[in-house]
Amino acid sequence: MSDFLSLGISNELAEHLRTYGVAVPTPIQQQAIPFVMKGDDVIAQAQTGTGKTFAFILPIIEKIDRNAAHVQALIVAPTRELALQITEEIEKMITDIQGLAVLAVYGGQDVDKQLKKLKRNPQIVVGTPGRLLDHIRRETVRLGETDFLVLDEADQMLHIGFLNEVEEIIRETPATRQTMLFSATMPPEIRQLAAKHLRNPKYIQIEKTQGPAVSVKQLGIHTTDRAKQGALISSIETYRPFLAVIFCRTKRRVSKLYDALKAQGFSCDELHGDLSQAKRERVMKRFRDAEIQLLVATDVAARGLDVEGITHVFNYDIPQDAESYVHRIGRTGRAGMTGLAVTFYSSADRPALEQIEKELSITIPKQSDGNSTNEKNSSEEGTSERRHTSPAKTRGYGRETQKKFRKDGNKDKNGNDRRSEGSSRGAQKEGTNRSSVMKDSRGKRTNFSASSKPDRGSGKPTTARSSRKR
Repeated sequence: MSDFLSLGISNELAEHLRTYGVAVPTPIQQQAIPFVMKGDDVIAQAQTGTGKTFAFILPIIEKIDRNAAHVQALIVAPTRELALQITEEIEKMITDIQGLAVLAVYGGQDVDKQLKKLKRNPQIVVGTPGRLLDHIRRETVRLGETDFLVLDEADQMLHIGFLNEVEEIIRETPATRQTMLFSATMPPEIRQLAAKHLRNPKYIQIEKTQGPAVSVKQLGIHTTDRAKQGALISSIETYRPFLAVIFCRTKRRVSKLYDALKAQGFSCDELHGDLSQAKRERVMKRFRDAEIQLLVATDVAARGLDVEGITHVFNYDIPQDAESYVHRIGRTGRAGMTGLAVTFYSSADRPALEQIEKELSITIPKQSDGNSTNEKNSSEEGTSERRHTSPAKTRGYGRETQKKFRKDGNKDKNGNDRRSEGSSRGAQKEGTNRSSVMKDSRGKRTNFSASSKPDRGSGKPTTARSSRKR
């Protein structure tokens, strides 16, 4: 088994990686790092969650000239969240390295603040296409001496419509640069981009069949559009996630569901493109700090989202394709942990779900929420018997991850439990544990009964015990 030293990474960085619990390189790192260290252009096809970020930032940090005061490495990312995430990873690695600086530039951030930081001549710039072009036109970012260019999640830049901007940015860099392109898929437009701008690239492909991680248990719940919100709430109360992402198809549906969950007293927030950058950063910080448990988001806003401790993913709206499905459920079951992904689907959604199963060569266990017509037996459909996943077998992921994530994950700065009985609801008043439909003084539904339901999911063990005999 190889280690980072054998890939050409210095002992200094390797030791720093160990402090973060990273000792063995992933397959994408094993294959990409040696090529990047040698100076080859690289095309790497790998899905999120495979460790591709370290595959390019580690060799770049090794090769960069710490004494040169100009932009030597440019990393282009499709979204602000991913740009910030990459920047944070780089900052972790260069904490003890003097003379090396990184800056994230993206839309929604104060331009004047970015200008001040750019005057400090960071060697590494991470940014989104729109804001990078803005700085290029202002001549506040000069890329004429750039040695390394990374295009991360290139297929998403195509999907969002940034390909022309990316082309314009590439033209600002010297032809002698080293270029690395990372993408989960390789549509024709991305292949054309690579053929035009990369020189004799080394091609790497990880997991040709982009299937879901084995650490993620999957479940489909058949419901109706009208009953879907109730089915989601029931699932949240059943599985009690420590942290969960709920995916919706559009920004409007994100806001509508967020308002509904908030009205029910759930600890939640929303993430989509219409929010200001300051608001998005506040939401992500609260989610990472486990101050909120449920994040309702669109696919684009959550692209590349990597938050430790996500135990559950709920596909409130069915993904548009197999790739989106893999990306969504890949937010959980990371770093050796297990997770649960629940997809809600109506009868009209059934063909789309079957197409996802076909493309990924999987069969998602399914059950009904009780509000929809029972599905036909698989024997009638000419398929093998459907597998069912009992809630009792999957509801424990929250507790397992909560313990591993951090012991005081539910505590506020005063040491108080920020969630009642470990549910995703807000604080609960004393004496409201008799019924799951009781209301508090503010008119909100209180937490489900501690006496009528067993301890489960990420929740703390209940202290109240029913006086009734079982």
